[in-house]
Amino acid sequence: MSDETATATAITSKTFTDPRDLLVKPVVSEKSYALLDENKYTFVVDPRANKTQIKQAVEAVFQVKVTGVNTINRQGKRKRTRTGFGKRANTKRAIVTLAEGDRIDIFGGPVS
Repeated sequence: MSDETATATAITSKTFTDPRDLLVKPVVSEKSYALLDENKYTFVVDPRANKTQIKQAVEAVFQVKVTGVNTINRQGKRKRTRTGFGKRANTKRAIVTLAEGDRIDIFGGPVS
């Protein structure tokens, strides 16, 4: 029973059962690559996720220690189409700071 309790308390969210549901994709841009030197990684996350849930998800998926999470809510751009106007979806980004010595290798960034 203690094993079930440990896994149930690892992610304390009622809306997200799997931590991979929170992390949509990593952000690949010049700015996110520049932040890799500071041990900061950028992800597009679910707009309903809060900082605590993001921290728990990154720690569970990548087995690293997270020291801080900053979030950015980005409004979707208004785009003109042939038939009128449309709007891109709103997105939420999370900049995750890892503990000294921890690394996520999915970006293929500089090896230190």
